[in-house]
Amino acid sequence: MKLYSGALSLFSRKVEIALHEKGLSFERVQVPFSQTRGYSPKDPAVLAANPKGQVPVLVDNGVTLYDSTVILEYLEDAYPAPALYPDRPEERARCRLIDVFADEVMLVPLRALMHRTEPRPDDEGRWIANEAKARDAEPVIAGHFAKLEDALAGRRFLCGRFSVADISAFMAVHYARRLGGPSLKPFPALAAWYAGLSERSAFGRIVAEIAEADRELSAPVDGAFRD
Repeated sequence: MKLYSGALSLFSRKVEIALHEKGLSFERVQVPFSQTRGYSPKDPAVLAANPKGQVPVLVDNGVTLYDSTVILEYLEDAYPAPALYPDRPEERARCRLIDVFADEVMLVPLRALMHRTEPRPDDEGRWIANEAKARDAEPVIAGHFAKLEDALAGRRFLCGRFSVADISAFMAVHYARRLGGPSLKPFPALAAWYAGLSERSAFGRIVAEIAEADRELSAPVDGAFRD
């Protein structure tokens, strides 16, 4: 099994956590990345496999897949134990909806914060404009945190037992914190859930690797991981 991944790719890291949680061995190919050029020039194998030219790309037993959600569903079918999706159809559907919420809804305002890890532009006006967009995005992210807080009411995990929903939502919350997003203090259930997942081996490993990659590749972010 081979995974084409990016050191700071939220979706690649989501797949890596799932692979570690399932105890699967894999060869990781880290594609080159910089804050100024992104993934350009793109890896030829990734371009050949994914029409969007993006990581993650998984190659397993002659099967080549892209898109983190498709990859996780394949892993569940091909390697069902331990399960990362609930048994009951309604809970499986809820799990998938939370995955979509994390990947497609939470990501939208998160994008407004991503300039913070890039080198400070010479044009101060550009930085001020980007920061204005980020400030507008922060209450939107806090609103998403509130929805996760409600979803966690009386629950240890988002879908009864540990699942893909927890992996996807954790990554979105972690990147919001990494990028100087809203504090978790107003959301005690979310904060406890986040802290508990951080203690799992698979999550702790990836969090440490992201931090190491940031030290090498990213500008420091004021307010990152504020409590």
